[in-house]
Amino acid sequence: MNEAHEDAIGATRHWLERAVIGLNLCPFAKAVYAKQQVRFVLSMATTPEALLEELGNELVLLRDTPAEEIDTTLLIHPQVLGEFLDYNDFLDDADALIEALELDGEIQVASFHPQYQFAGTDPDDIENCSNRSPYPMLHLLREDSVARAVEAFPDPDAIVERNLETLRRLGRDGWEKLLL
Repeated sequence: MNEAHEDAIGATRHWLERAVIGLNLCPFAKAVYAKQQVRFVLSMATTPEALLEELGNELVLLRDTPAEEIDTTLLIHPQVLGEFLDYNDFLDDADALIEALELDGEIQVASFHPQYQFAGTDPDDIENCSNRSPYPMLHLLREDSVARAVEAFPDPDAIVERNLETLRRLGRDGWEKLLL
């Protein structure tokens, strides 16, 4: 494993442990991470086309692998789609690929990016940090796993509001210190 690979995977693991799990931004992440069912993949793609091909391979692998082995995949792609608007446009291609592979209702893609910005927010709004990762990343999720997790959670609609409150309390300085 080369140094760039270790750095990107390591930074993503750190973010997952400290922010996603540590702040409980996703109450479902801890269990699959503890069971080592999260697959970390570093893409070497330098073009959107190459990334789309890798995404297809990972979607098929996730489909064909039991959830007990891989429940979710983080496809980290630091060399392509560094600009958030380009990344956001690519998500349409990702959704089209899911349809073409007939994986609608089976696998979904969640989006994380260092410049993530929700519609109607300013770039520096702390709320955007809920979807900010160290590198551009596509998070592949099994829909049946998501459905089971949501069903087991007392009030899944409250997660977003709780996350916003957590991030507002933490503030920009707290967020940056958390990720050191």
